[in-house]
Order: sequence, then C-alpha cells, then structure tokens
Amino acid sequence: MQHFVITGGAGFIGSNLIRALLKQQPSCTITCIDNLDSFYAIEIKKNNLAEFANETRFRFLQFDIANNAAENLLELIPEKVDVIIHLAAKAGVRPSIANPLIYQKNNIIGTQNLLDFAKLKNCTQFIFASSSSVYGNNTNFPWNENEKLLPISPYAMTKLSGEMLGHIFHKLYGIRFIALRFFTAYGPGQRPDLAIHKFLKNILNNEPIPIFGNGTTSRDYTYIDDIISALLAAIVYTKTNFEIINIGNNYSIALKDLVAEIEKTIGKKAVLHYMPEQPGEVFKTMADITKAMQLLNYQPQMQLHDGLNLFYEWLLKNKEILNP
Repeated sequence: MQHFVITGGAGFIGSNLIRALLKQQPSCTITCIDNLDSFYAIEIKKNNLAEFANETRFRFLQFDIANNAAENLLELIPEKVDVIIHLAAKAGVRPSIANPLIYQKNNIIGTQNLLDFAKLKNCTQFIFASSSSVYGNNTNFPWNENEKLLPISPYAMTKLSGEMLGHIFHKLYGIRFIALRFFTAYGPGQRPDLAIHKFLKNILNNEPIPIFGNGTTSRDYTYIDDIISALLAAIVYTKTNFEIINIGNNYSIALKDLVAEIEKTIGKKAVLHYMPEQPGEVFKTMADITKAMQLLNYQPQMQLHDGLNLFYEWLLKNKEILNP
C-alpha cells in the first residue's frame, strides 16, 4: 500500500491528481496538504476536496509548509511516505512583482521545508511542479530543457530555485527529484484568475476581456488530463535520479486566436479591452516535449477546441460555486 503526500492538493492540478490516484491505485493512501491560501476563493478549494470527504484512503491536513519546519509536519504524518508530489506554490506572475518576498517565502522556503521532510522520512521519490516561466523571453522555440534560463519575474525565479534545491537534495541525500515544467494548464477546475477561465466568464457576463498588448502573445496550453498523465508517469519513474522535463502540448496559440476559439465554443462574441503590456509576462511559450515522450511515454491527447468544450461544460455545471 503506497502512501502519497500531495501538497497543494485542494487546487486545480492537485485535486485532479488525487482523483486519478484513488481510481488508478485502489490500495493507496493519500495525505493532502494545503493551507487554503486566499489567492482565489477558498470555497472553490473546499469544493474540490468535497468529493473525497467520505474516502477512507484520503486525509486532509490544513497546514502551511512555508511557516513550519519539517519536524512539525513529521508529528502530523508519522506513517511511511513513499512519494511526495509538491504542487503547492504561491501562484501568479504579476502579483509576484508587487510582493516578491512573500513568493520567496512560500515557494522557496516551503520547498526547502518539504525536502527536509522528505529527508527525515527517508522518502526517495520527490515530484516538483515547476513552470515554463523559468525560460523567460528566450526566442529559441520550441524550448528544450537545456536552454539558457533567464526568468523575468519573482515567481519564475522561485520555481527555478525549487529546481536547484531539488538538485542539491538529490546530490547530498539521494532523493530522486523529478521537476515537471508545466506549460499553462487548463481544463475543468482551472483557477479563476487564468485566461481561459476569466475569458469565458467575462463573455458570459457581457464584460470586456482584458487584452494586455496587441493580442499576439501566445501560450502552449496543456489540458489537465495530459498534465495528470505526466504526473502519474513521474511518480513511478526510476531510470535516473534527477530530471527536469517539459510538460506541454508542443503548440502555441496567440491570445487573439484563443479568444476566437472561445467565441466559437460558447457561440458569443467577446468585447475586447486593450491594455498596456504587463511587466514579467513572457511573449511566447512553446514546449519541446521530446524528453517527456522518451522518459515518461508522454503523449498529449487533447485538442484545444475539445478541451475548451469540456471546460465550458464544467463552468456551466458549477456556476453557483464559481459566482460567474
């Protein structure tokens, strides 16, 4: 019976991973750690966890890993831990520019404390949620994992720091550390501050969509089921002891084209409100997923128009909790 510790489990990616693990591994147990940060509505996170309330294999700990040493967590989790999946982070590029210190504390100190916990528990499999933002404005597309990294936001810097902390713990203590650089995850459960979620709600509410710049910035959007497939593969990966792996869709779509796809999805035109470009935002992201295909047998399945339809269905079904 494997025991998984998942931080940030009340969030978008975390709750989807918990659901997948409980379904895939009938004999596993899961400890979910989340501080229920108020970056977006706590009710959404509680709703994410509600379906696990009667699951005997699931335990929830409201706990702040950034403000507690590893020994404190040790008291709450006396059992053996087989795999740690560290998804928790203070999110958001733009807010990190306004308050970089809180991002350093949450994302760097929090990761340090969790790695200390892994060391104390003799847990040798550690999966870390990194970010495509670490590449900065590199114009050598698609980005592969060996690119020069020049982050342009405090948030991105904290993710790169997490990768380097993992390398240190791999070298010093033999912890297998797998960092997955996620490229713009979307799908049912997506955070309300992210573009696809925000744009659909604004159009439905007859509110203008904020477009920063001229609409030509582009992103590699990755559907949540493809993200989860990569996480499940990383959990059982044992061939090497330190890896950094892109998890994307190997396809970048411009903001104005994304809006057009959303308009098709809901059958309604958007009102666009153009605003100045935002500092800290990269112009384009696009993942080279060769390494993920080779090491994790990763094959993204979801096309954008299908993913948008599934997200729209979820949005309509959860209107009350989301306050559209």
